[in-house]
Amino acid sequence: MPVTPATNAPDAPAPYPRRWYTLGVCGISPAAADPAGPSTKVEARTDPGPLRGRRGLASVGGMDSAGPSPATGTSGLAARLDLRRPWRDWLGDLGVTAGAAALGLLLLQGTLNDPTPGQRIVVPLDLSAGAVSLVFLLLFRRRFPVAVAVTMVFAQWTATSTLGTTAAAMYSLAMLRPWRTLLPIAAANMALIAALFWLTSPWDQFREGIVILGLLYGVLITTGMLVRSRRQLIASMEERARAAEEGQRLRVEEARLLERERIAREMHDVLAHRISLLAVHAGALEFRPDAPADQRAAAGVIRQSAYEAMEDLREVIGVLRGGPGGAEADRPQPALTDVPALVREASGAGGEVVLDDRVPDPAGVPVRVGRHAYRIVQEGLTNARKHAPGERVRVMLDAPGGTALTIEIVNPIPPGPPPAALPGAGAGLVGLGERVALLGGTLEHGRTGDGRFRLRARLPLPG
Repeated sequence: MPVTPATNAPDAPAPYPRRWYTLGVCGISPAAADPAGPSTKVEARTDPGPLRGRRGLASVGGMDSAGPSPATGTSGLAARLDLRRPWRDWLGDLGVTAGAAALGLLLLQGTLNDPTPGQRIVVPLDLSAGAVSLVFLLLFRRRFPVAVAVTMVFAQWTATSTLGTTAAAMYSLAMLRPWRTLLPIAAANMALIAALFWLTSPWDQFREGIVILGLLYGVLITTGMLVRSRRQLIASMEERARAAEEGQRLRVEEARLLERERIAREMHDVLAHRISLLAVHAGALEFRPDAPADQRAAAGVIRQSAYEAMEDLREVIGVLRGGPGGAEADRPQPALTDVPALVREASGAGGEVVLDDRVPDPAGVPVRVGRHAYRIVQEGLTNARKHAPGERVRVMLDAPGGTALTIEIVNPIPPGPPPAALPGAGAGLVGLGERVALLGGTLEHGRTGDGRFRLRARLPLPG
């Protein structure tokens, strides 16, 4: 802080004893300890002179000199200011800066109320230095707390109002860095304060100043360390919660995988064996020379159906085991263009199936929609064969307006008692409803007024 040298006239005795906060700031008069003695001129250098070295202050704490950043195109200094930090961080920084400003003004007011004899404080210059230190604190305390604290340890004796900034810098250092980094800087700060008080103050003032400043820094440093510990505890608890959640997810996923593997194993061991036997016996009947032609044709249909069932089973087992699956990788998935072949297959199995295809471009239907449409037609024909064997089945495909694909399967309900129930899972319509729901469509099924059974699905097409 600028100091006006004393005149050659002897100093007037102080009207009241000096207090601790007037010592060691903005120049010290050794004669102050003895009010009756002559004053000694002390000059405070206001011109720091040229910075030594090529890097200067810009290199403190890793702050390299400005220059365009190749990543962002902005200057190196601007990239280090971290101006795009979250608004919560800005609020915290502004709060710390406001506290530092209030403490600095309080100490400055105390110094003005109890000035050192023979010295004069230039308030505008003192406030200007304090404002610069506050801006320095606001911009750099979070990214370079060590550099800010070290700088303020030596800069606090240039102006009384910077004492608040130094205290806030020590608080920030305690909050943002471990105690191994904090301890030597805080000890050096207190050692410098104690040395200045020892050299310039009597014992009573030395003891009073050291106690008060020690308590102030002790409270701030302890508070900063507590804030740091609390943040570390919260971060540790959040990390534990994330780890526990991830562990639970992995356990659930592992349980699901084991269950799917068990189901796939059972399907392979049981169904594959029985379907293979069916295909072998059907093949033997198909190529039996003395068998009637109609029986050989039926046996051929059975053998082909068994072969396709084996392929479907292989695909399902591959899906259950979580891999790509040999069948899924070796053969293409069914699409809407495969529905005519499915209808011909159903007709060859001994039924009359009529296809009314009104879709202008079946190949243009999305693969996912076409695959589900194929499965819906397949399940509808299976239900018709089970509950209305030998009856005429009508399959209609339409895409009115190109907004949705409509699938309708209608078959008469035979009069009299229902035919003998064929074995099945009993969940065909439930599965169809799930398929349609996956695409955001609708499914309707039930008896009509003219004694027929109608299955109608509507699958939306992407715009």
